[in-house]
Amino acid sequence: TRMKLPGQEEFEASSAHENVPAGELGSGLGPGPSPDGPSDTDSRELGIPKDPLLFIQLNELLGWPQALEWRETGRWVLFEEKLEVDAGRWSTPHVPTVALPSFQKLRSLLAEGLVLLDCPAQSLLELVEQVTRVESLSPELRGQLQALLLQRPQHHIQTTGTRLCWGSTHQRKSSYDEETPLKEQHQNPLRERLPPGAEAGTVLAGELGSLAQPLGVFVRLQDPVVLGPLTEVPLPSRFFCLLLGPPMLAKGYHEMGRAAAVLLSDPQFQWSVRRASNLHDLLAALDTFLEEVTVLPPGRWDPTARIPPPKCLPSQHKRLLSQLREVKGLTAPHVTQPEDRHRHGPHAPSPELQRTGRLFGGLVQDVRRKASWYPSDFLDALHPQCFSAVLYIYLATITNAITFGGLLGDATNGAQGVLESFLGTAVAGAAFCLTAGQPLTILSSTGPVLVFERLLFSFSRDYSLDYLPFRLWVGIWVATFCLVLVATEASVLVRYFTRFTEEGFCALISLIFIYDAVGKMLNLAHAYPIQRPGSPAYGCLCQYPGPGGNESQWTRTRPKDRDDILFMIRKVLSDFSSVLAILLCCGLDAFLGLATPKLMVPREFKPTLPGRGWLVSPFGANPWWLSVAAALPALLLSILIFMDQQITAVILNRVEYRLRKGAGFHLDLFCVAMLMLLTSALGLPWYVSATVISLAHMDSLRRESRACSPGEPPSFLGIREQRLTGLVVFILTGVSIFLAPVLKFIPMPVLYGIFLYMGVAALSSIQFMKRVQLLLMPAKHQPDLLLLRHVPLSRVHLFTAIQLSCLGLLWIIKSTPAAIIFPLMLLGLVGVRKALEWVFSPQELLWLDELMPEEERSNPEKVLEPEHPFSGSDSEDSELMYQPKAPEINISVN
Repeated sequence: TRMKLPGQEEFEASSAHENVPAGELGSGLGPGPSPDGPSDTDSRELGIPKDPLLFIQLNELLGWPQALEWRETGRWVLFEEKLEVDAGRWSTPHVPTVALPSFQKLRSLLAEGLVLLDCPAQSLLELVEQVTRVESLSPELRGQLQALLLQRPQHHIQTTGTRLCWGSTHQRKSSYDEETPLKEQHQNPLRERLPPGAEAGTVLAGELGSLAQPLGVFVRLQDPVVLGPLTEVPLPSRFFCLLLGPPMLAKGYHEMGRAAAVLLSDPQFQWSVRRASNLHDLLAALDTFLEEVTVLPPGRWDPTARIPPPKCLPSQHKRLLSQLREVKGLTAPHVTQPEDRHRHGPHAPSPELQRTGRLFGGLVQDVRRKASWYPSDFLDALHPQCFSAVLYIYLATITNAITFGGLLGDATNGAQGVLESFLGTAVAGAAFCLTAGQPLTILSSTGPVLVFERLLFSFSRDYSLDYLPFRLWVGIWVATFCLVLVATEASVLVRYFTRFTEEGFCALISLIFIYDAVGKMLNLAHAYPIQRPGSPAYGCLCQYPGPGGNESQWTRTRPKDRDDILFMIRKVLSDFSSVLAILLCCGLDAFLGLATPKLMVPREFKPTLPGRGWLVSPFGANPWWLSVAAALPALLLSILIFMDQQITAVILNRVEYRLRKGAGFHLDLFCVAMLMLLTSALGLPWYVSATVISLAHMDSLRRESRACSPGEPPSFLGIREQRLTGLVVFILTGVSIFLAPVLKFIPMPVLYGIFLYMGVAALSSIQFMKRVQLLLMPAKHQPDLLLLRHVPLSRVHLFTAIQLSCLGLLWIIKSTPAAIIFPLMLLGLVGVRKALEWVFSPQELLWLDELMPEEERSNPEKVLEPEHPFSGSDSEDSELMYQPKAPEINISVN
């Protein structure tokens, strides 16, 4: 379920600098991606300075009373990782669970212990001397404790995939000057996953029999200092916590050490402790943390179970507000500003969809907006990911061109064919990528436009009209109507295209893809029947190898080299999975010598229809008045073009994709209108935005964070916005006309498989399909969807049934002679959605769909109740905080 969470997707960068002292602005993590996700965004939105990420390590004192040694047993960044000693590895990151008494004991120990804030120590030796200045310690015990604290701990550093590195255990009695980190610390792969500017915090805990009473020390260094080999990663340390005492039952000090590490790993506790000025502030921060903990009842869960990290980290917005009130110099009005901005921001129309009140005003604004990004549209394409996207989308594009070219040839009795499809795709697509407002859009022939072409040819044949000249005048009128729509800024009406309309249209296009692909493959099964066993046409012999014949040999390589090689292999398989699958199928087809139909590419550059030139005559054998009568079918086609183009544009320009360069609804429609004139004059197919292929194009250009903390999934950073991938795809499509000797080896079933894959992937990724599955699923087996918590199941089924009815009606009309009114039925989806306001409440429509602009303005309080993070109950708040904010309709190319 996709909810519009105010302030979760976008923020104003300038707000990060409001009311922040100049000295605190430089304390961030640098240009790298933030590992703590929502906390970073929320803190910048509220004007709170961003603190560096903190890596926490727990060193435990083991071996009492024989040989004492410090050994690393746990580490935290966002989540906990435990050292599994027997397995010789770190556990998977998980949400830490600590018993409440451990926090209470820790609080008592800190309240009676030594707390040093802004300690000026510049080395581990100086820090140890400061820590051991406790009056209760005798000189002899103080010396033993100093020697113990200076002992080098054992780290579990997995530097190269399999080889483990453990620090030496000798005591450094006479080598206090050895503060340089170990070589293994610099080779620790964890260091690469931490962003620049990260700091460390160390917790030392354990039992020491020579102590008569517990010893608790908490230190905050004035300046972060690298404390030699104290931590497994050579980071400057900011915090140091020591928890020692006489032996006690169970793992008391181990659990207190975990409690201290959990506290330091909490961003809000860390924020408070960094600004604490005395012991009272430290204990107040601990008490605030305890007020927000969730208690699990004993006997109702398995304490050994590890809670996996959530897919989406919760927003820290609510907790940050309380901290903002603590910042000196900030008044109450500043506290409410972010909330007010969030309240009105999402419901205001985007700049691309605001009326200017001038003719072509929206077009002029789109041109000005996109002109400043034009150079970067080419420079941003210099990335290996774009190469993978070109190969994948190129194969999908020629598949679409061949399939629709063949269907168009059948529908027009050879007036247009595969050559026109290739040439038109190349010319129109390349021109669109160079001039459009959203160059990530892929132009192609679409199912609805193909239906209209078939109807137009049938009408021309039935009334003995010359098809191509009649089609030329239809195209001229369509271009005229589209220019009128651009001049009057009709594209702002896309605000009425809610998810109900988008999902209905996307489902229809996906079903057309699936239906055509399955139909083609079934036709191939008749033309090229599968040979049964025993057939002389094919032979296949499977034989088990003899003894010793099936043997795997492993070549021992250096772990570092093997790790790098495996990483490169995984990266290639991930980025080029679809391309490699296609090449593998082509190689398998050639190796086995299967009699499969191959790609048919024209070898001569001339129109498919014999006797005609590339330019279409305006009249031909048609009467003059037909040029005026063509306005009627052109009006219907204009509605279809507008709906087809703008619904795709709305889906591609959703805020979830985090597009930085903005949309260009008016400019895109203008380009489509100009291309309608060009393709009509040349007798080429008509082109609009292809929903499925455009979504696949955008998904192949997804940008994700690289420096991810353990347990944190890569965060979605946006799309690599540029013009070059689409331009190269369409240039290759045009060149493909002359690559017949190479392309003729590609089996057609492989291309139909791409067609089928994109259709299924697009269909399965929309919420509509999840609700369809609920119709066939017993209530006890239904997933815990967020919408089911707020909307009765019967109302969900009713909404789904209405969508299914609309989809079925669209499919029936598309497949019958009544398809001439198909464009009006697409427009009717908006009317049906408007009528649903009489059947469903605004609350229900918000969870099932979206609200239309008028309904948002007329019901502002009802709208904000479920979606605003501070308007509902705590349980409702927690539900919304954990919802992922990635694009909803996407197609995975991996």
